[in-house]
Amino acid sequence: MAINLQKGQREQLNAPKFMIGLGWDTNSTATGTSFDLDASVFMLGDNKKLIADEYFVFYNNTKSPDNAVEHTGDNRTGDGDGDDEQIKIDLTVIDPRVSEICVVITIHDAEARRQNFGQVRNSFIRVFNPDTNEQNLKYELDEDFSIETAVEFGRIYKRDGKWKFEAVGMGMRGGLQDFLNKYQ
Repeated sequence: MAINLQKGQREQLNAPKFMIGLGWDTNSTATGTSFDLDASVFMLGDNKKLIADEYFVFYNNTKSPDNAVEHTGDNRTGDGDGDDEQIKIDLTVIDPRVSEICVVITIHDAEARRQNFGQVRNSFIRVFNPDTNEQNLKYELDEDFSIETAVEFGRIYKRDGKWKFEAVGMGMRGGLQDFLNKYQ
């Protein structure tokens, strides 16, 4: 049975290999322009910075050098039910310098399209077993991010030799660039 998390809640991960599913719906009539939301992953060291540029995983760099994180592809419309984008995680092969994995969603070209997360609804991040599709954890963003164009949905971090997931739900106004500035 899946655990539904609240913002700030943490839960230990049961297995070292899992999938992260991310989903959302948009109000396409809000701006007259379609939305393109993108998932990105920042693999950080103890200093809360990328251990190397190649450990920033997104639609143009779909796999980390250690093969621990793989982005399965860019969904440019968000149409349909269920996950809009997915990320495979294998903590058994992760670079030992990595102590944290941050999962961020951004709105592509948000400023030019006059879009923000206030126009996005039913947003969630979930952790599930890819073999059985059994959902372990889920966090539904229920805040209204009316000025934010990027949101850190969750993070996976190592504490005392164990990996945990935290429901974050932190928005940024400057899109992906704000997170690049923060983590590079």
